[in-house]
Order: sequence, then structure tokens, then C-alpha cells
Amino acid sequence: MLAALLLAAAAPPLGAQNDSQGPLPPPPKIEVKRVPSVPHPAAPPVPEQEIIRRFTVNEDVMKQAYESYNFAQAIRIEELGESGGGKFTVTGEEYTRPDGARFWRVTQPPQSTLKLVKYSLEDVRTIVSTPVFFLTTSELGNYDLVYAGQQQLDELNTYVFQVKPKLLSRTRLFFQGVVFVDDHDFAVVETYGKFVSDIEGSGTKLPFSLFETFRQNVREKYWLPAYTSSDDYIDDPDGTQIHLRLVIRTSEFKPNALPSAPPPAAPTIAPAAPPPAGQPHLPN
Repeated sequence: MLAALLLAAAAPPLGAQNDSQGPLPPPPKIEVKRVPSVPHPAAPPVPEQEIIRRFTVNEDVMKQAYESYNFAQAIRIEELGESGGGKFTVTGEEYTRPDGARFWRVTQPPQSTLKLVKYSLEDVRTIVSTPVFFLTTSELGNYDLVYAGQQQLDELNTYVFQVKPKLLSRTRLFFQGVVFVDDHDFAVVETYGKFVSDIEGSGTKLPFSLFETFRQNVREKYWLPAYTSSDDYIDDPDGTQIHLRLVIRTSEFKPNALPSAPPPAAPTIAPAAPPPAGQPHLPN
């Protein structure tokens, strides 16, 4: 079972996503929070099933929007700890070809100062193929959801749900973890978990397994994945462990120019409460 350890970043709010990226703020202080394996929270102000209905309908919209946008991605892998300190970076773009297929291409070639490990473009292909999780209405039947209470993320108040696949498959990956749902927009603003199947292991040489993904409000309509991180360890030949961190930062969301279906309408389901003042701050 997924360890019930959640990382919530406490930092000042950040404005809505735009096409220009300013200087990155310093990393926020990380606060460790725990969700019990069998939570017993007080009932939410909105019935649980109504929350689930609203946010899964919105997830249909978010997934369609995400797949209709081209965007840039900056990927880095860092060696943490006194013996490391190196970094691997590469920048690319995910875009839609005229035939409708999605592709990822390199726009700035890899640069590496890693001292203890080596990574290549082949590893980058594996990283960018990591699934992006949207809990849509069509996917809802594959999962068991347990309401785990409410939690503050910066200036957003969220409903927390534990998500676990009902059955595992040998042919596809399922998400197992936690989703955080904004109580105003009924939109998923953060996910934390791993992708599991009926086959042991991920099938790759990369160590990363648990992914924390923050979403950002794009064009004041869509909550789209903008920052994913994962910390893990590999064994060094001398018997010590090497601490590695993966960061994927997604930006410059632009609708693709292909003549296709119109962009998805913004979600219309929302409570009567006033909108929040900000959105989750993306770590550095």
C-alpha cells in the first residue's frame, strides 16, 4: 500500500500561468503531513459523492484541454548530498503533428555535470512517457476513492481523496495515491502517488516511482499539470545511497494550430462561495 506521506509546499501564492516566465522563486519550506491509512474525517460541507461527481466532470475538460495544447518542458535530475552536486538538464516541447499524433522533441540538448550517475536522451524518452493522471468520468469506475478530510494548499482549501485501483492490469498502469480537489472550482490542483500494474517493477532503470504534481491555472480556465517532482535513491558501489531528484517543469501552454475540434469549454460547475485569492505556488 502506498505510504501515507504527503508533501505540501507552504509558500506565497503565484499568479495565473502566462506565456512569459519570470525569475524562479526560492524553494519553499516543505511541511510533512500524514493522512492515516484508514481516515475518519468529519463530513465535508458538500456530500462526498457530489464532490466526486463535480471534479471528475471537470477532469474530462482538463484532460481534453491538456491534450489540445503544445507546451515546453524543462527536465532536470539533481544529485543531492555532499558527495554529489551535479545536474542533468534538457529542454523540449510536446506538440501535435498534422496527423494528430503527439510528439516530444528536444529544443535544448542535454547538459550534464553529474558526478555519480549518468543519464542520456534514452532516459529522457522514458521520463516524458510517464503518464499524466486525470481522474475522468470514464476512469472513475476503475478506482476506489476514500475521503480523507480537508487540507490547506497555500491559499486554496482542498478536499483530499485517497485513490486506489480496484484491479491491476498487466497491460496498463493505474494511479495509486492522493488527489487534492479545490473546494471552489472543484478541480484537482495536486496529485501525489505512483503508477502501478500487475507486473512487479516499472520496467525501467530509472529509480523514480513516487510523483508529486502541482497544477496551475492556465488562461484562468484550466487546471493543468505544471510541476512534477520525484525523490529517490540508488545504491552506490561503495555501499552508500545516492539521493536523486527529478523535476519536470511545464510552461508556455499554447493551443495547437491544427484545424480540429474547438477547445473545450471551461468548467461551469462551481459552488456559490467567492473565488480563492491564489493558487498553489510551484516549487523551484
